[in-house]
Amino acid sequence: MKLGDKVSISPQITDREDWIDGVIIDIENNPFAGIVITAKSEDGEVFFEKEDLFKLLGEEACTP
Repeated sequence: MKLGDKVSISPQITDREDWIDGVIIDIENNPFAGIVITAKSEDGEVFFEKEDLFKLLGEEACTP
């Protein structure tokens, strides 16, 4: 992941029912938590958390 990438943000962060879309605005290598992503949603809210609670858009699970 890199700055400007479009991501889906987990409901665990947003407290909403479904994943929402956003754009990465900051990436921090936190010595205690690891990689922390900050993303801004389409409605202007800003969320930050460990990178495993964000998915790059287009990284859907492939099913045969």
